[in-house]
Amino acid sequence: MNVPYFDLPAQIRALRPELDAAIAHTLDTCAFCLGPDVAAFERDFAAFLGVPHCLGFNSGTSALHVAMRLLNLGPGDEVITTPYTFVATSWAISYVGARPVFVDIEEQTMNLDPRLVEPAITPRTKAIMPVHLYGHPFDVDPLLAICRSRKLPLIEDAAQAHGARYRGRAVGNFGEMAAFSFYPGKNLGACGEGGALVTGRADYAARARSLREHGSSVRYYHDEIGYNYRMEGIQGATLSVKLKHLPAWNQRRRAIAHRYHELLKDTPLQLPREAGYAESVYHLYVARHPSRDKLREHLAAKDVGTALHYPLPLHLQKCYAYLGYKAGDFPVAERAARGCLSLPVYPELTDQQVEYVAAAIHEFKGW
Repeated sequence: MNVPYFDLPAQIRALRPELDAAIAHTLDTCAFCLGPDVAAFERDFAAFLGVPHCLGFNSGTSALHVAMRLLNLGPGDEVITTPYTFVATSWAISYVGARPVFVDIEEQTMNLDPRLVEPAITPRTKAIMPVHLYGHPFDVDPLLAICRSRKLPLIEDAAQAHGARYRGRAVGNFGEMAAFSFYPGKNLGACGEGGALVTGRADYAARARSLREHGSSVRYYHDEIGYNYRMEGIQGATLSVKLKHLPAWNQRRRAIAHRYHELLKDTPLQLPREAGYAESVYHLYVARHPSRDKLREHLAAKDVGTALHYPLPLHLQKCYAYLGYKAGDFPVAERAARGCLSLPVYPELTDQQVEYVAAAIHEFKGW
């Protein structure tokens, strides 16, 4: 049996009539940059999350960048974040000339450890930006308490967490703003790149709307330096189609994850587990073990696809050597990076494929 790590073509085949009709409408109206299809998706996604304002962007990275602009961050400022995430999180900080300040992660959730945040705050700290990693919410309450006591904004990087819930509320509702990615592999993926910035503040929404369109509120009049960060009409149309299926897809991901939990509980793997406050949407199912590389080779020989999220923490990346971090500074993140192995988890994965993956892992003798 062949089990691909991700099977996007299967999803597209199932939705092809709906997608064809939506894209045809965009082609007929020629509203290719923003336009009514994007506006409709913005309304629908805001309603899905229960947030007042949603702005479509050309990528999640762009949305994070604009979040930093909305806070007026620049050289000399610091933003506390996690070293264990996709690099776009810290890119946003670096793009405005600010400095990422990394804090280690929790062992169970692999999210930013709230207990370590306060000691990292300095007079230069201007924001805290945790990540809802792998679709599992970070522990919001203690971080919000720190932010309130220190008068710091909390920015949610929700790029991997569409529909995840913290104590019953959808992520994206807790910080000053939150950014989502619609990269094709996400739980809610565009047919290309896409992103969104959501917020409860009308002033942030108005300025974000201007910044994504060349710093302009009135065409050809530019209030500040802006960007061409507009969402394409075709992406808005396809996302509206897919959004209707997202709750069922997330439910299927959770069912697959729980099946993995049951089938793999007697293996030496360290399995992902939900914290009591969380409802994860399992964007990724990341198991951990020191023999990760050998296990991955074994699974490849069994035609099981896997991936690594993420094999090198940000503080050890060459691009951030100037920050002065070294190996050993964030031991939990470094241990996670050495042992992480992402198993297939997507709505189209069959029960038989899940069982095949688990059986292949049980056959591994190289622990």
